[in-house]
Amino acid sequence: MIIRSISGVRGLIDTHLTTKVIQAYARAFHIHIKPGLVFIGRDSRPSGEDLLDNFVNELVRLGRDVIICGVAPTPTVQFMVERSEAAGGIIITASHNPIEWNGIKFVRGDGTFFYPNDCEKLFELFDKDKSLDDAETPGMVFPDQNSILKHTIHTIELSCINQKTIRDRHFKVAIDAVNGAGSEALPLLLEYLGCEVIKIYCEGNGEFNRGTEPLPENLNDLGKIVVENNADVGFAVDPDADRLAVVDETGKPIGEEYTLVLAVEGYINNKKEEEIFVTNLSSSMALDKLAEKHDCIVERSAVGEINVVQKMLALNSKLGGEGNGGVILKESHLGRDSLVGVAMVLNRMAQEETKISKIHSKLPQFFMVKDKIILDSIDKDLVEKKVKELFSDAEINSIDGLKLIWKDRWIHIRGSNTEPIMRIYAEASSKKEAEILVEQVKACL
Repeated sequence: MIIRSISGVRGLIDTHLTTKVIQAYARAFHIHIKPGLVFIGRDSRPSGEDLLDNFVNELVRLGRDVIICGVAPTPTVQFMVERSEAAGGIIITASHNPIEWNGIKFVRGDGTFFYPNDCEKLFELFDKDKSLDDAETPGMVFPDQNSILKHTIHTIELSCINQKTIRDRHFKVAIDAVNGAGSEALPLLLEYLGCEVIKIYCEGNGEFNRGTEPLPENLNDLGKIVVENNADVGFAVDPDADRLAVVDETGKPIGEEYTLVLAVEGYINNKKEEEIFVTNLSSSMALDKLAEKHDCIVERSAVGEINVVQKMLALNSKLGGEGNGGVILKESHLGRDSLVGVAMVLNRMAQEETKISKIHSKLPQFFMVKDKIILDSIDKDLVEKKVKELFSDAEINSIDGLKLIWKDRWIHIRGSNTEPIMRIYAEASSKKEAEILVEQVKACL
């Protein structure tokens, strides 16, 4: 199976993401972007090494210079592209998909992921599969040993991060990198911020000892480590380290939805200015309620990181993200970044002598339920029609699937960008209310 979307390409290694497929995507990418060098990195999946080599070899054959970042966080590769004269970048990763998957994320010369129209053109080029002759002079390959260091240093020097205040607190922090691409970068960042670091699953060997997504049910080991070591906080990421989840000092996950909310609260406390924050339709309304208290505005985009980024650019927004633990800070680069998220959450923690659980409890409290159904025999249009009829009193947003909104709750149904499923997300003032909304939608099937 191959899935193509604005999130790039993902496929099963043994049957679909073959050498020929990788080479064809390399040719399409080469044709689509401007002349110039390319950065390429990968997550820690064992399959990634061969896929990266195949992609690099094809680009070099076509005369393009390549800088190899090796195993590095997705945001690190984006950061390096944005901070250089590179023509683009490639990350070999399947993000949160299981180990039998891998994929390709495509980066523009400005460090953002390919826009939807870029993806359309790239996929057209791939489908045509035009053969290309060898270049008269092959490209060069350069190893980059310092990309993680450069990214880390830039993160702690961000204007919204008070390094001294964080260092003065000497936080004890547990970090779970799921043995993925963040295994080196995140402990390094924490050490630079003066933290005592307790590492779990930071071997970087691609053995995903817990579920790949940093969801509460996958963070039991991290929670135990936090409690056993009397840590102030625990952080967890996905295999390519663009999403961040937080575990409080009691070992309890506070939920990915609150990563962005915590980051924004610390940012507001520092900046004390009216701001526009951008997030997607499936993210928590806790951000809206927080923003209202500080005379700030939240604007929403279709789901998908690049949709958030494009709206941030259109509105000149400095901070945005997604409720899956993705924090996007324009000053760093326009992409979800767990390093930025960690620094911003620690910055919020350093603003008062209060435990992270207390900080979280004072935020607007909402409860989200996430469900999904396989799309094999489901008529999406019919489902949406029935749901509209069922909830005729709701405000309707149809820019991405169907979202029905009330003052204190909402439900959103949409096809996934990365899996052959329909997602059903609901949020309300209690978990029971959110569950009822989901069950009402599923009853329409």
